[in-house]
Amino acid sequence: MKIRLWMLGKTRREEIRVLLDDYLERLGRYASVEVTEVRDAQAAAQRKVKFEPGATVVLLDAAGKLYTSHQFAQWMGDLRDRAVRELVFLCGDAEGFPPQLRAAARHKISLSTLTMPHEFARVVLAEQLYRAFAILHGHPYPK
Repeated sequence: MKIRLWMLGKTRREEIRVLLDDYLERLGRYASVEVTEVRDAQAAAQRKVKFEPGATVVLLDAAGKLYTSHQFAQWMGDLRDRAVRELVFLCGDAEGFPPQLRAAARHKISLSTLTMPHEFARVVLAEQLYRAFAILHGHPYPK
């Protein structure tokens, strides 16, 4: 399974970048991971956001479905078992994603009912993706 993270805006704070890169490296043991940071939500940037036909597109949204870590892992496992080849997560900036890109998402998930900075949400997503694969593979990390 290939996991693609499309992020509006750059991860500028060095301490957040270090955490994000650490979890992405760990995640790379289980899946192919590609991260694209798009400067902004302008039309030119939006045209760069392309998905393979059949990709499962997930929007991070405060009003999206909430999962526990084990439920999220089960959902990821179901996608894997259905041979989903590409899983795309749309991670917005402080303004979220424009309507055209929001419409492309078949799933909307929320990382928390709490409000957090968008850069920190990226770290939470990367950690939860890593945790999901660790759960699916019986690794002791999630305990």
